[in-house]
Amino acid sequence: MPLRIGFTGDVMLGRLVDDRQRDRPVEAVWGTVLERLRALDGLVVNLECVLSTRGRKWTRTHRPFHFRADPDWAVPALERAGVDVCALANNHVLDYGDVALRDTIDALDEAGIAHAGAGETIDEALEPAVRTIGTATDDGDEGLEVAIVSFTDNTPEYAADEESPGTARIEIDTDDPETNRLVREALDRAREADPDLLVASLHWGPNMVTEPPESFRAFGRRLIDDGVDLIHGHSAHVAQGIEVYDGSPVIYDAGDFVDDYRVDAELRNDRSFLFDLAVTPAGRPTELRLHPTEIDGCAVREASPAAAAWSRERMRERSDPFGTAFDRDGDALVLSLAE
Repeated sequence: MPLRIGFTGDVMLGRLVDDRQRDRPVEAVWGTVLERLRALDGLVVNLECVLSTRGRKWTRTHRPFHFRADPDWAVPALERAGVDVCALANNHVLDYGDVALRDTIDALDEAGIAHAGAGETIDEALEPAVRTIGTATDDGDEGLEVAIVSFTDNTPEYAADEESPGTARIEIDTDDPETNRLVREALDRAREADPDLLVASLHWGPNMVTEPPESFRAFGRRLIDDGVDLIHGHSAHVAQGIEVYDGSPVIYDAGDFVDDYRVDAELRNDRSFLFDLAVTPAGRPTELRLHPTEIDGCAVREASPAAAAWSRERMRERSDPFGTAFDRDGDALVLSLAE
């Protein structure tokens, strides 16, 4: 029986979400999606904030937004949802300085939640997150070994180096020598774990853009040629189309899963999906289900019928240029990956 791994876009637990959570149960942030999340065998999110009550707002360069959540509720909330891995290579991990990034990593480590994409140095930021999904069975299956590398092209000032903490930052350019060196190093480390499934989680591109540039398509294809099984993209705050390249899905942008952001009336950044990947015990992706979601009251919810219909139509439109066609199963879109 295949295992199911969920992938989400931005999970931003700071500001108004943080305020609301002080007066409601920790699991309330997951709204009506909680049981669907808990039914998964694994869950990967882009954590778009730090988990700390310490630090000062970044002021070395202009930063209009700073995201920080209290780990006393945020970590238990991640645990209740069954989050296995947090991608940390994004443009908010240094919003409250080095101390808050360290608090975030310490909090995730203490909770047993794996992470990738940020660290005390670039060496640490390149380390993959490795998790075993599922449990041993009588048939001899020992669970699915999943390795995840995480990169961003956002916010150069947040980049880690040999002596300073920050993100695994790259240029999305297949001809850039430094990018190729960093990506190769991270993938080589991931392969040392001999994973059944290798994922690249990429926080790439500008906000409120509905389609990826050609450079992103070339970069995603290069990663798959190098052995990556799935591209988990995010950053635009809106869901972009999905491409299947050599049997591997490229989620160019998973949109926003939960936050307090202002909603664009046309682009509807409050609407997206839970991306639910079915994987055989041998590590072969066979199906990707897209369950429509929407953000309401600083919590994620199963999308209303009207919102779900809107999201399905936008996803079909945005995926059509890639030759991607979906089936329908209830509210969900279904993409078959079987050969």
